[in-house]
Amino acid sequence: MMKQKIYILGVVTVIIVFVGTVFKVNHWQGAGILLTTGISALVLVFLPLALINHYRSEGEKQSLVLHLVTWLTSFIVFTSILFKIQHWSHAGILLAIAIPFPYLVFLPVFLVTTSKNKNFSIYNTVFVLLLLVINSVFSALLALNVSRDRVYDSYNLSRNYNKIELAINQLDSMRTDNQLAGNINYVLETINEYKETILKQENQSVDKWNKDPNGLMRPEIKGVAAQALLNSGDSPGGSKLYEGLSNLVRNMETTPGFEDLSKRAPLIFDMVTPDGNPLDWFSWKFNDNNLAWVLIYLDGLETNLKLIRATLNP
Repeated sequence: MMKQKIYILGVVTVIIVFVGTVFKVNHWQGAGILLTTGISALVLVFLPLALINHYRSEGEKQSLVLHLVTWLTSFIVFTSILFKIQHWSHAGILLAIAIPFPYLVFLPVFLVTTSKNKNFSIYNTVFVLLLLVINSVFSALLALNVSRDRVYDSYNLSRNYNKIELAINQLDSMRTDNQLAGNINYVLETINEYKETILKQENQSVDKWNKDPNGLMRPEIKGVAAQALLNSGDSPGGSKLYEGLSNLVRNMETTPGFEDLSKRAPLIFDMVTPDGNPLDWFSWKFNDNNLAWVLIYLDGLETNLKLIRATLNP
């Protein structure tokens, strides 16, 4: 009777996960709730009950560790997959732990435990090894595909920024006759220098990036933008852009009509790091972000600055 209930629970759990996956692929509402519910039920309810039932029916105390490690491995692997699919924070760290965990923890325990059982078939060992390989391949592909999907979706932001800039350029007088306009132009020149430096390392040009963001060969790679800037002599990293933005904010504080905007400018310009430490700004924006997101951040910053400049009275 207990086995039958566990089987029914397993079927229901699998159905919920499957339906949630279909919803996720089609971008329907409720996909996150279904996947979270299904995977949570799988690792927190179904697997513990199934393993406990199997352990009791087997009656071998030496396999207790194997059952515990099996659950722990499943918990880590499925939790990391859920975090990655849902784009939750620390998903990358969890996935980096989940990929080697079955080999470093589960497999040794499995081999040691089963080696003591003379009746254990070698085919079962081969089957387990095959499952581990499939799990690693799936996890790696999941990390790659999710990252690339998010990067490609974000290209729409760059295209929208470029469209807005084209409209602004038709209205903007490109003023340089006051200090605020001069500060804005200086930051815009710095942004263009940054984009040229970063794209040059990728054998790209700013014009080509503006016309076709999809042309980047490795958009999901982190750290390459920071390395390009450091190699160009922008040391300490990002100081030229950050100092330019800081000077602009201070100038806005003393410019009539821009006092209120100056209070919100650090948020608009993304100068406020999550921990509030300006020293971490370069790592936060340029080293910890994918290459595409760094360039899109610079595009958005450029658009915001041109919008502000367009509001200056001629």
